[in-house]
Amino acid sequence: MRDVTKDNITDVFMGYLGADTDPRLREVMGSLVKHLHNFAREVNLTHAEWNTGIAFLERAGEISDAERHEFVLLSDVLGMSSLVDMINSTPEGTSSSVLGPFHITGSPDLPVGADMRRDYDDTLLLVEGTVRDPDGNPIEGATLDIWQTAPNGLYSSQDPDQDTYSFHGLQQVGADGRYGFTTVRPVEYTVPSDGPVGDILRACGRHPWRPSHLHFIVEAEGFRPLVTEVFPEDDPYLDQDTVFGVREDLVMRYKTLGPETFPAQGFALSGKVTEDYLKVDFDLTLVRA
Repeated sequence: MRDVTKDNITDVFMGYLGADTDPRLREVMGSLVKHLHNFAREVNLTHAEWNTGIAFLERAGEISDAERHEFVLLSDVLGMSSLVDMINSTPEGTSSSVLGPFHITGSPDLPVGADMRRDYDDTLLLVEGTVRDPDGNPIEGATLDIWQTAPNGLYSSQDPDQDTYSFHGLQQVGADGRYGFTTVRPVEYTVPSDGPVGDILRACGRHPWRPSHLHFIVEAEGFRPLVTEVFPEDDPYLDQDTVFGVREDLVMRYKTLGPETFPAQGFALSGKVTEDYLKVDFDLTLVRA
C-alpha cells in the first residue's frame, strides 16, 4: 500500500495478515500492534527514544544466560508477570504469583519431613500444610517443587558458593495431602540491578527489594498447576514488592515456638531441636483442570 499514514498504519498492518492466520494469533497480534502504535502516537516517540528502547532489548539479550533471564526480570518489574498471573487465577484456588528468573529444574527428592537447612546456622523454620481441592479434600500424590534463597539473600543459581540445588526440593505428598519440611527463614533480597532492568528501576526512582518468601510449584493429575509464593506478614517490603507478587491470601504468619513443641517424629530433625524455632501452616488449593 502506497498511502500509509500515521493514522492508518494500524489498519494497514491488519490488512497484511493472511486469511489463514490463526484467529487467536490475529487477536493477540492485532491488539499488540494497536497498543504499540497508539503508544508511539500518544507520546510522540522520537527516533532517539525508540533507538534507546531497541538498545535496551539488545542489552537484555546479551546479559541473559542459562542462570539469568533478564527478560523475565523485566516482565516482573513492569508488573506484566503478576498481571498475567492474576488474569489466569481463579477465586476457587490459591492465588498464583511470579515464577521469577531463578527457578531451576531437576530438584532432588525431598521426602515429607526432610530438612533443607542442612549446615546453615540460621533461624529454623518448620513449614507444614495440606494440598487440597476446592471442596477442601486432600489431594493424594500432589508434587511440590519448593525453593528459596539462602540466608545471604541469593538463590543457588546466583551464588557459586552454594550447591546447585541448595534450598531446592521436590516433594510428593501421601493420601492425606500433607506436606512438610524444615528450612531456614527466608530473607528479603534485591532483584539483580546491575543490568538494563536495574537502569530502569533507578531512572524511575524505584528500589529493587522483594519481601522474603517461599516458592512453590504444585502439580497433581486432574488439576491446574499452581505457581505461587508465600510471604510472612511482618516483612518490611510486604507492601512494596518490586515485582508486585504479593496477594492477600499468600500472606502467612510465623509462630515462635519452644523446642519442646517440635514434632517428636516424622521429621529429620525430630529429637534434635534444642532452641526456639518458627512454624507456619499454609494450605494450598488447586483448581480442577
